[in-house]
Amino acid sequence: MLLLLMVSAQSTFSAEYRKLAQTGLKFLTVPLDARSSALSGAMTSLEGRSTALFFNPAGMARMDMTTDWVLGQVRWIGDIDYVFGTAAFSPRQGRYGVFGVSLMSVDYGKMYNTILADNEQGFLDLGEFNPIAYTVGFGYAKALSDKFSVGGQVKYVFQSLGGGVVRFGSGENPDARSFDVDVFAFDFGILYHTGFKSLNFGMDVRNFAQEITYIEESFQLPLTFKIGISMNVLDFSTINPELHQVSVSIDAVHPRDYVEQLEMGLEYTFLNTFSLRAGYTTPTDEQGISLGAGFQQSLKGFGLGLDYAYTDFGIFNEVHRFTFEFNF
Repeated sequence: MLLLLMVSAQSTFSAEYRKLAQTGLKFLTVPLDARSSALSGAMTSLEGRSTALFFNPAGMARMDMTTDWVLGQVRWIGDIDYVFGTAAFSPRQGRYGVFGVSLMSVDYGKMYNTILADNEQGFLDLGEFNPIAYTVGFGYAKALSDKFSVGGQVKYVFQSLGGGVVRFGSGENPDARSFDVDVFAFDFGILYHTGFKSLNFGMDVRNFAQEITYIEESFQLPLTFKIGISMNVLDFSTINPELHQVSVSIDAVHPRDYVEQLEMGLEYTFLNTFSLRAGYTTPTDEQGISLGAGFQQSLKGFGLGLDYAYTDFGIFNEVHRFTFEFNF
């Protein structure tokens, strides 16, 4: 109820003041992990393993394996390719906390490089270029008690839009410039087990960084604040949770450059092995319902997992995500 009231109040304010196009490096906001995407991002209060670095670092504090590795791929809108990976290490069964690493690479594909010119075409063709972006993050999480966990991540963020001629000087000598930006950003969060059945509460702040300058304009990163709750609703029944679980998660999202949103996720798990998921975010421009499925299996201390997510994007192509996990 608190989440709904907050979103309602914020949305009323935002209707008068639209916070649009106020940030840069927007590739940082694209959901990557298939499970998180299938739940429409409503992961702030859910526990996970190394992929928690992408939604709430505190979520990996109680990782039940010594090491966890995840690889994934996303073909985003406009044929933009994302490749990502995470890894986490929990020495002495988490006694010293959990250490994590995250990597993300973005390939925007080939683009044409042109410049205005006083000719019949109106421009000069300077060939092709390939914009790229990537992040490298190092995170840490620790369960401070049986109820309370904290976590954080520092990440190096880089984006290159290539290099090119911006103008011609005297004698037609070209003035070339490299269009690169980089910055250090921080994520941090908490996760709290309330003690009432499986009810969890979480908070997360992502992409906290200083303002940076690109050529002559300054901008900020897409800072996002989330609070969320989650619970296995079958706790109110006599059904064995080892056989069936139905988790409901709700996140209230306060982004720097968009109106406040509500993210909702539903996950059914059978025998702690097979999962079916659905999620929805409101309000959005084109993003519709998200669906997904997952498989997890552990044998003699070695685990494998495969997750898939589908998201409808209206007039754009649908987005498919695949995540592969192994741990021991």
